[in-house]
Amino acid sequence: MGFISVAVDGPSGAGKSTMAKRLAEALGYVYVDTGAIYRTLGLLARRSGTDPEDAQAVSELLKRADIQLRYEADGLQHMLLSGEDVTAEIRLPEISQYASAVSAQPAVRAFLLDMQRDMAKHFNVIMDGRDIGTVVLPDAQAKIFLTATPEDRASRRCAELEDRGTPQDYETVLAEIVERDRKDSTRAAAPLRRAEDAVLVDTTGKSLDESFAILLDAIRRKLEA
Repeated sequence: MGFISVAVDGPSGAGKSTMAKRLAEALGYVYVDTGAIYRTLGLLARRSGTDPEDAQAVSELLKRADIQLRYEADGLQHMLLSGEDVTAEIRLPEISQYASAVSAQPAVRAFLLDMQRDMAKHFNVIMDGRDIGTVVLPDAQAKIFLTATPEDRASRRCAELEDRGTPQDYETVLAEIVERDRKDSTRAAAPLRRAEDAVLVDTTGKSLDESFAILLDAIRRKLEA
């Protein structure tokens, strides 16, 4: 019997990571945060002074990129860059734009595609990102497109940043989300879009528990179909 894959796609700030972690725990699957992989490459670009929009420079950067996923006793995915655990650092606000820029490079997506697909060959996985159901795991048994209004996502992001001790004002966060949506939806390499067979889940105005219940029910219905 093969392994089961669940794809959770959606725009920035929709709550994909938060929901996917809870869903993986509830279903007993491995959670694969693909956004963290791109953020790690974004961090590498920032540290090395590489222009993330320079395709040639990013391609050269990939030749020396040493990125690993590791699962600790806490059950969470940790990202290692040249052996250094950068799990916390890649969540800094300034890394988001670097991650978005490098993820638009075809060479980057090709570089990471095998890494992502390999996880699905060895485990039951829930994988979240922008193009999981359309490109990375087009044959996933269950696909979700998770979204919310930009305003709702900005409010959640502000609360998250406040909790981390790195607060930002709402208007700045909203502008960044709108710009990130534009870039992710219009890029040439694997743009953000809903797979034809993905279940649309809009969590605008819903609590975490309400969103989780809707998602878990949607996934179970797809897997039982």
